Amino acid sequence: MSGSSLDGLDIALVRFSVEGADKTCANPEYRFQILQAETLPYPEHWKKQLAEAFQQQPQDLVQLDKDYGKYLGEQVRNFAQKHNAKPDFVASHGHTIFHRPEEHYTLQIGDGQALANACGFTVVNDFRTEDVSKGGQGAPLVPIGDKLLFGDYEMCLNIGGIANISYDENGKRIAYDLCIANQALNYLAQMEGLDYDKDGNLARSGKVDFDLLKKLNNSPFFMQEPPKSLGREYFEMYQKDLLDKGTRIFIPPYSPFQRENGTRDTDLSIADMLATFVEHIALQIAIPISLLPKGKILVTGGGARNKFLMERLQARTKHEVIIPEKEIIDYKEALIFAFLGLRRLEGKTNVLASVTGAESNSCSGKIWKND
Repeated sequence: MSGSSLDGLDIALVRFSVEGADKTCANPEYRFQILQAETLPYPEHWKKQLAEAFQQQPQDLVQLDKDYGKYLGEQVRNFAQKHNAKPDFVASHGHTIFHRPEEHYTLQIGDGQALANACGFTVVNDFRTEDVSKGGQGAPLVPIGDKLLFGDYEMCLNIGGIANISYDENGKRIAYDLCIANQALNYLAQMEGLDYDKDGNLARSGKVDFDLLKKLNNSPFFMQEPPKSLGREYFEMYQKDLLDKGTRIFIPPYSPFQRENGTRDTDLSIADMLATFVEHIALQIAIPISLLPKGKILVTGGGARNKFLMERLQARTKHEVIIPEKEIIDYKEALIFAFLGLRRLEGKTNVLASVTGAESNSCSGKIWKND
């Protein structure tokens, strides 16, 4: 699993079993164990390539797709050798470069054949395009796992590069993206020379700027009814400039954000920007879930480690915020993509039309054999 926050590659070795149900039934009772898991930080050259791929020429993007698939396969092979593992298959999310379901396309790079050749195992990838071809958002994909693996919680909230929510309503699974999250928080922290804002301490030291908060909240996306989803494009087009203009860091003379007299457009510190964006995330999560019955909300992803964000979220919601053990916080998405791969190989639904808005459910994913 690789997310839009670019904090690294999550790899998990998972064992699934079925209890209390015939394996041939539509929804058997699945159990899972995460046997081994690691997050591998991206080398700087890969972080740069993935961050800039959004602007690549088509021919360069085709080559990057193959190179990244090979890189993923090499990491999987090394991981398997380290843990003496021989998995039945590898499920890969890839890395999202474009996500424009309203224009009927989405792109996650990480060529499946290159990946399979490099790791030596069967690979299942490309879980989104079939749903998009059916008129769906192609996202979120984790709700089938939320429903079948984490059904004890009324809601499942993942806060990664993008925050998304999943819950049952009138017997149907509902899920959608809520807002940009760690993608923006990490972007700001890196301006201070940090990989991320540990525990939200820098944000805690800042003050909310209500003018910026209003601008962040004033987006048509937040008025849309589900199904809806976000990609990196949203951050690049609607939020990045707001953050660039608000920082007090050194801005080179050639920057469009520096006036001729050398002053900045505004005087917000990065701590203030972080505090404001944390409040934005807490609001955009709390507002829609305030309409749902009171219950337990399972929070995973890197955002669950942000103590300040969790405090602001709990302050704004009536729901009980549950932070699970480290393994689930960090590797729930990797676990669920393994589950999507399993459901694909079983020939069962792994993408829900009730979530994505597609014309029908899908058993999605392409299967690649090692040549």
